[in-house]
Amino acid sequence: MNVIDHVRDMAAAGLHSNVRIISSLLLTMSNNNPELFSPSQKYQLLVYHADAIFHDKEYRNAACKYNMALQQKKVLSKTSKVWKAPNSSFPSEIEVKYKIAECYTILKLDKDAIAVLDGIPSRQRTPKINMMLANLYRKAGHERSAVTSYKEVLRQCPLALDAIIGLLSLSVKGAEVASMTIDVIQSLPNLEWLSVWIKSYAFIHAGDNHRAINSIRSLEKKSLMRDNVDLLVSLADVYFRAGDTKNSILKFEQAQMLDPYLIKGMDVYGYLMAREGHLEDVEVLGGRLFNISDQHAEPWVISGCHSFYSKRYSRALYLGAKAIQLNSNSVQALLLKGAALRNMGRVQEAIIHFRESMRLAPCRLDCYEGLIDCYLASNGIREAMGMANNIYKTLGANAQTLTILATVCLEDPVTQEKAKTLLDKALAQRPDYTKAVVKKAELLSREQKYEEGIALLRNALANQSDCVLHRMLGDFLVAVNDYQEAMDQYSIALSLDPNDQKSLEGMQKMEKEESPADATVELDGDDMEGSGEDGELEGSDSEAAQWADQEQWFGMQ
Repeated sequence: MNVIDHVRDMAAAGLHSNVRIISSLLLTMSNNNPELFSPSQKYQLLVYHADAIFHDKEYRNAACKYNMALQQKKVLSKTSKVWKAPNSSFPSEIEVKYKIAECYTILKLDKDAIAVLDGIPSRQRTPKINMMLANLYRKAGHERSAVTSYKEVLRQCPLALDAIIGLLSLSVKGAEVASMTIDVIQSLPNLEWLSVWIKSYAFIHAGDNHRAINSIRSLEKKSLMRDNVDLLVSLADVYFRAGDTKNSILKFEQAQMLDPYLIKGMDVYGYLMAREGHLEDVEVLGGRLFNISDQHAEPWVISGCHSFYSKRYSRALYLGAKAIQLNSNSVQALLLKGAALRNMGRVQEAIIHFRESMRLAPCRLDCYEGLIDCYLASNGIREAMGMANNIYKTLGANAQTLTILATVCLEDPVTQEKAKTLLDKALAQRPDYTKAVVKKAELLSREQKYEEGIALLRNALANQSDCVLHRMLGDFLVAVNDYQEAMDQYSIALSLDPNDQKSLEGMQKMEKEESPADATVELDGDDMEGSGEDGELEGSDSEAAQWADQEQWFGMQ
């Protein structure tokens, strides 16, 4: 047993710091005396040394040392006349290239990572190489190449479910994907659920939220699948996409109770909780997730949502940027940063972030809503109308798409009647859809149809309790001089969201009125804006210093 064997054994035992020290010393000796180690032994030393550096998270240095190892391998191939196939313990050249690509990916040098992996002949690519390539291709927008690589992963590993999700996200038909797994489903026991699972995610990525919910629920109800955290998170996410906030929060809470260390999906959960006004709970959630890991985007997004709904927009912007730095594919981080930029008046920058979120999640309507809001904020009604019509045609006439189109129509007096028709259709499909109720109430306010608005809001509140709906009902009640109940509605709204400024202003205005007979109320578009679901807050950032206190935020150094 020679010294290289000892280094190899230490590496296998995970003694990385020890490997780094001794391999450094041995490599120096080899440089001073080239005859000390054979070319093969020097190649091994370089790889083990690079592995130890990689373990220390010095990725640029590691990539450099791996490349030195590959150069040594070329020398070895040319000079060694007798070159036998390496045994299993010998560092593979393919594995070294994969490690280099890993370094480049971590350093966000995606083009360099693709170039390294593309240099590996197709027949020599392992499933993990194909998986990394597929993800890199998809991120770079090379969809056809990504599909090819994902399919190759499935050919070798038909139960690679993340590769299945990758294919479905690239619009590959569910039936085609299912056909690639049919042999393993038929040959192995207890896999009959997989076809339903594939169908569920096919519905999700096709934007068919209703059928996705039914399909996932059919899986989740099965005794062997009950209480699966991944299914619950997926179900919660689809409820969120469908605009069903109540069930979404319920499923996220159920998943969190089953797995207190859960990180996936918690950014959406934190956003929903912040939007509903539960800021103390959001702060606790963010702190708990930071204790679990500060290397994921989710805790930064949650803290950013807390700041956003506390109207600290510059802090929300910073936290959103930090989340994107950790995970450039985080849709929720992009939406957070876009919303913060929009509320700070930086609309063109916000548009860039909303467009990127749309690219990553083409079936998430909140991405489109953010972009439409930006267009409307910059008087781009034509662009907003084009986007809304495109969503309507692409995803069909459901309550959400009808409401989005109606929202834009409300901005133009010429299309007011069309907005009314669209909202009536949306409410016929889903009478409890909060955004549609809010927009219909806004329209009734403009028409001064207060009694009809009161009836609409009472009907909506019969089966749910929402801050914005209670506040709007209070506004309508003031308009018909029912001050006592209006005060009650404002109080309920503030109990649901103590930070709801408009409810507070409504109460204060009533208290200042000396005579109820003289009371008046203005119900304009600003007062009616917001649905409890769209993530918007009015106002500007009042912080004088942008980053002065960031170091104290959740123990950041």
